[in-house]
Amino acid sequence: QVQLVESGGGLVQPRGSLRLSCAASGRTLTNFAMGWFRQAPGKEREFVAAITWSGGSTSYADSVKGRFTISRDNTKNTLYLQMNSLKPEDTAVYYCAADRGRRVLHSAQYEYDYWGQGTQVTVSS
Repeated sequence: QVQLVESGGGLVQPRGSLRLSCAASGRTLTNFAMGWFRQAPGKEREFVAAITWSGGSTSYADSVKGRFTISRDNTKNTLYLQMNSLKPEDTAVYYCAADRGRRVLHSAQYEYDYWGQGTQVTVSS
């Protein structure tokens, strides 16, 4: 079992930045590839970004490519999502997730085994 807790969400103006964190406990994150997903009001949860266990490979949704950066610090058992040039359409609850397929970058939710409770990000002036 692994427990995931997201933090760093909040209210930010358009074109602003936020960094989300996902702290893990129970097992070391080197056992997992990791991902970020988000769910906007009235919409289905969607893939945002993923990273392999070592951080050597990453993937992004087209909607965030060039603006968001996923990273991890395995010594701190923590996953990050740096979000720049934020847009109102980025408003959502953001979730981190852990995938036991360490070396594979998955965008499908069913591939992930553990989920955090989410953190709200609101982009508004």
